[in-house]
Amino acid sequence: MSGTNQRTFEDELWEDLSEETARKAVNTKGRTVVYGIWHATRIEDITMNLLVAADDQIFEKENWAARINASVKHTGNSLDKKEILRFSERIDINELRVYRMAVARQSENIIRRLKPEDMKRDVHQANLQRILNEQAVDDVPSANWLIDFWGKKDVAGIILMPCLRHQLVHLNESMEAKRRKK
Repeated sequence: MSGTNQRTFEDELWEDLSEETARKAVNTKGRTVVYGIWHATRIEDITMNLLVAADDQIFEKENWAARINASVKHTGNSLDKKEILRFSERIDINELRVYRMAVARQSENIIRRLKPEDMKRDVHQANLQRILNEQAVDDVPSANWLIDFWGKKDVAGIILMPCLRHQLVHLNESMEAKRRKK
């Protein structure tokens, strides 16, 4: 994705990662590598496409639920530790990686089209409701707090937290799971 020959942190995560480790090794929060990539990618897809670009999610446009064999279409915030393990067992890891790349490329395209004045634009309330309508966020307290959180952000805030910093948080958590192995 980066277009460089330099190894990225995400490259390091996937390097020598066995399928068993990706699916079953958990970090201290009970999250697997598969879950971490899923969760961070879904949130980037949702926030960049629905909130920043006011467009459709990559997930919905390209039938990723079926391609990935995902049992949920939401961010996964509401899944408990056992549900995360069951979810991680089913996922087509190769397709998850392709989805991750598609979302990253789309985010890059969205950012390239933004003008400086767009950065201070607030997210539209209708697009926040659309997230719930499309079941991109599970409408339960352990997940729907995201709607309020994102609703307080402008475009720059969405790019900084869900798109950039959030990726690093979950890459770090996934790396922790990889190191711990099962």
